[in-house]
Amino acid sequence: MPLICGLSVDRWEPWHYGFVAGPPPCSAGAEAAALAATAGGSGAASDGSAGAGGLPGFVPAAYRESIARSAARWNVSGALLAAQLMAESNFNPFAVSPAGAQGIAQFMPGTAAAMGLDDPFDAERAIDAQARLMAELLAQFDSVALALAAYNAGPGAVAACGCVPAYPETQAYVARILGLMGGAGTIAPEPLEVRLVS
Repeated sequence: MPLICGLSVDRWEPWHYGFVAGPPPCSAGAEAAALAATAGGSGAASDGSAGAGGLPGFVPAAYRESIARSAARWNVSGALLAAQLMAESNFNPFAVSPAGAQGIAQFMPGTAAAMGLDDPFDAERAIDAQARLMAELLAQFDSVALALAAYNAGPGAVAACGCVPAYPETQAYVARILGLMGGAGTIAPEPLEVRLVS
């Protein structure tokens, strides 16, 4: 098996391909992320709780510690939080959406206030509030996909249908985050039946 920066390609591949914003493949941070992923998986349990392993390689070094600390504090997958931050703001702590969502975790002012977040542009506090909110939504909906949908569309919309609402933005949001997580938390598809026909 070929080696890249001292790692076999099969250990390097899962966290790097498709992501160009993370640390360079031969950096100490990337090597540590690859080894952590190999040792314990992506860091996401199927229920969205914290699991073994490191954060995805696309997480900027400036936010790795905050995400890991908040994930452990609220027992939420660091990979889930990281994928959300990538989808929400591309890790931009000063992002403001056209709808008025603010900061790295894209909190609306009312949600930020409900989470006790005075300054949504304070990335460390916003990440902790995001982890707290996701812990609450995971407990409420018992599903990663539904918790993500509630984060995006609001818990009322998800509770009303017991599903990911038929809002294109919300459906794309959930799909993107589950894709960034490598499908963690998704329901296994129906078994594929193969029949040979002569």
